[in-house]
Amino acid sequence: MQAASRESYKAAVERLEAYTRGAQPQAIAATADGVLSVADLLRREVRLRRALSDPARSGTDRAGLLGTMLRGKVDEQALDLSSTLVANRWSAPSELLDGAERLGVEALLASADATGDLGEVEDELFRFGQLVAGQPQLATVLTDPIAPLAQRAGLVRELLEGKAHPVTVRLVEVALSGFGGRSFSGALTRLVELTADRRDRQVAYVTVAAPLDDAEEQRLGARLAELYGRQVDVKQTVDPDILGGMSVRVGSDLYDGTILRRLKETRNAFAKR
Repeated sequence: MQAASRESYKAAVERLEAYTRGAQPQAIAATADGVLSVADLLRREVRLRRALSDPARSGTDRAGLLGTMLRGKVDEQALDLSSTLVANRWSAPSELLDGAERLGVEALLASADATGDLGEVEDELFRFGQLVAGQPQLATVLTDPIAPLAQRAGLVRELLEGKAHPVTVRLVEVALSGFGGRSFSGALTRLVELTADRRDRQVAYVTVAAPLDDAEEQRLGARLAELYGRQVDVKQTVDPDILGGMSVRVGSDLYDGTILRRLKETRNAFAKR
């Protein structure tokens, strides 16, 4: 986001945090659904998105327009938060959409935080991403742009309801809609990272040929925490094709110490002779 949009988003987040401090988790989750429904509306209605971010209109006018459309259709807190978003300046209509999506996600995470379930949600999002990545047919169905979003969301609910936290299910639905303009897998990854960030943690994606045991994972996490000055959640992916060693990605940092990489480097070196 550009500077003006960041400031507008910050104002809405501060309002959200003030609200969540005294609210019940179920009420926060309902508010999150309301904000995400506003984001869905902005995604579908390009002209409305432009009108609600038009700098030629006053913030009061923009908030009034939104209120006229949504009053009685979403709860008062969702309307208040969404009105806070549109009443402030946005550098581009697309950034207003990004802000609404992100605010809805933060509200969902706040509801899970209030019940102490953020760690569970983080793990479930990661495991579902692995499940989809390991089943190409499922991945194709969930990412099919021709299939209606409601149909794909229904499949997610069939797979996860009763087996995962309700916030996890809702966040996977957000990922299906292309959170932040990302692919489904990219959106899931970003949601895992946002969940960890709310717990003041970093995520390390570790690929190994054979699973690390608990002690090895804890040692790796402790070493990475020393390097990054923050607790690190290790997320393992097992890939026998790397043959041995491991690769570790934290944010934009990548360490590839796999045997597969070394073999490729050796092969390339011989090819250049």
